[in-house]
Amino acid sequence: MSYAKLFLVAAVVVTAIAAWTDFKKGIIPNWLSLGALVIAPILHGVLGGAYQGVRGVFEGAIFSLLGALACGAVPMLLYAVGGGRGGDVKLLAAVGALCRPVIGIEAVFYGFLVAAIYAQARLAYEGKLLQTLGNTAFLAINPFLPKARRRKLTKESMTWTRLGPSVFVGTAIAVLLNWSIP
Repeated sequence: MSYAKLFLVAAVVVTAIAAWTDFKKGIIPNWLSLGALVIAPILHGVLGGAYQGVRGVFEGAIFSLLGALACGAVPMLLYAVGGGRGGDVKLLAAVGALCRPVIGIEAVFYGFLVAAIYAQARLAYEGKLLQTLGNTAFLAINPFLPKARRRKLTKESMTWTRLGPSVFVGTAIAVLLNWSIP
């Protein structure tokens, strides 16, 4: 097994633990997400150096950091406008750092897709789908409306879903689809 596959396995393990803790307690522990986010670029650099010399050190670390940035940027913007949670941002950035940009972006995409499908099914079951879609539309257009026409959205009108399990499923799908890559 190549060292790149070790990082893919690590991403699945990290997201599995995050999914469990998010499902059970509603939190993703900082030691897990920040730990992976800090350690991944270092290990990518060390193992890249062991296999490819000095160039591998820089490639490994830089591509890991680019993965963290690519996978954490959109969730960070969502968090900044109140549409996400900090643990999710750190977890998605950690997935990017572990998987690097290409597979990391796939994992995030699949994770958001799984979350969107789950959320719509849950909201339809609870009879809240149309109200939530309306709130989503206002979240998107409020910044562009004049202050007098903006709609105030209360926390009670917002619906949250735990993203950890969806990120795990998305990461597992991305890893399985890319397993043959050396």
